[in-house]
Amino acid sequence: MSASDRGRLSYAAVLRLPYARRTFAAALLGRLSYGMLALSVMLTVTRATGSYAVAGTITALFGATGVILAPVRAALVDRHGPRLALLPMALLYAGLLGALAAASWQPGAPVLPLGTIAAAAGAAMPPLGPSMRAVWCELTGEPALLQRAYSLDGVAEEVLLVSGPLLVGALVQIAPPAAGIVVSALLVGGGTLAFVMSPAVRDVRPAAAAAEAEGTAHSGARVRGTRALLTPVVVAAGVGLSLGAMDLLVLAFVTAHQHGDDMAAWVLAALSAGSTIGGLLNGAVSWQAGARVRLPRLTVVLGLALAAAGLAPGVGTLTVAVACAGFFVAPALTTAYLLADEAAPRERRTRAGAWVNTAVNAGISGGTATAGLLAARLPLGVCFAFSGGVTVLAAMACAVRKPEAAGPPLGEGCPGSQESAQGEESPALSPQPRRPCSAEGVPRSSPGSRTGNRR
Repeated sequence: MSASDRGRLSYAAVLRLPYARRTFAAALLGRLSYGMLALSVMLTVTRATGSYAVAGTITALFGATGVILAPVRAALVDRHGPRLALLPMALLYAGLLGALAAASWQPGAPVLPLGTIAAAAGAAMPPLGPSMRAVWCELTGEPALLQRAYSLDGVAEEVLLVSGPLLVGALVQIAPPAAGIVVSALLVGGGTLAFVMSPAVRDVRPAAAAAEAEGTAHSGARVRGTRALLTPVVVAAGVGLSLGAMDLLVLAFVTAHQHGDDMAAWVLAALSAGSTIGGLLNGAVSWQAGARVRLPRLTVVLGLALAAAGLAPGVGTLTVAVACAGFFVAPALTTAYLLADEAAPRERRTRAGAWVNTAVNAGISGGTATAGLLAARLPLGVCFAFSGGVTVLAAMACAVRKPEAAGPPLGEGCPGSQESAQGEESPALSPQPRRPCSAEGVPRSSPGSRTGNRR
């Protein structure tokens, strides 16, 4: 690859795409809310009710409705377009967060209303992450550039998930914990409004209605896309299970070695740092193998690294081992999103990304619960091995799927035409919709532009 090619496909080139910086910044502003919210809700409800058990239950309700209904909300974006679907969702979500903050501002709040409002807020959470990834697919003109865009998006989200709790920690020094919920509501409302008003999103028309107007001509493609989506969803669930278990196992490990809880935070920070570095390097590499080949390889190495972390003799060694494992987290998840995008017909691409999101988040919740049960009964080394083994098994199960059942043999993502795959400059976004790829990887003639779509 020449120097000019490398420059054309760099991270800077991603941000030079038409309206990319404006749209990405708006989406990140809204997504910062999700990084702040879990801790804000936990602290606020604990103060309002005086019970950690109640706070944990209400936070779990909020998370459960958010995860379970994510594909439904993404389907609304696919059907009605990002402007008509995302903005009402964000306004309802922000309003419910405001109600939750008001109801829990003072101690002594009744539990039932708090739980009801929290569950309703989770159900209305706008899918800004999947929407942004959908816009990346529309903005980029070739597979390699889409890979870099997805890697940049994943790394930015990792930073948000780390910085969100830090911002909450700073905020509670000067204001009640409920102020964190209010700030989260303002962030998601303002970020979503700026996102849908971006020219890259504003004129997008829903693709689902156009696809339905074509009748059943593409029903076979939709069935194949659904089957192919199983691979990234299963792998994402396995990665989530391992990561959720790792949070608790790291805490148990440092406690067993007579260190304070703050040491666990440093170990988990090493996991995030490794993931950030791995994500940036993954996006910078011009891979010869396709996403369907890379995904099981990355997740097998990730699982083995997590299992090996249980052999660490001390916390210092554990930190290094966890950082090495983290090196494969962002690449594995980024590749899962790429593969989901390949598998999905254009009118279902937002939902495809949301299903991967749901699998990761549900896996994290299930992994934490499972690790708690195992850690009370088995040696920690065995628990680490079990955690990594789940990811390895998920990767191996998907690796043995036949190619025709796993989806179309695409290169990397769907947005590029044959010309862009040959290395031409990606076209600027224009009011005329780009001819999208079908599940088979050939241009379709359906009208409309693709709709927008993590957490």
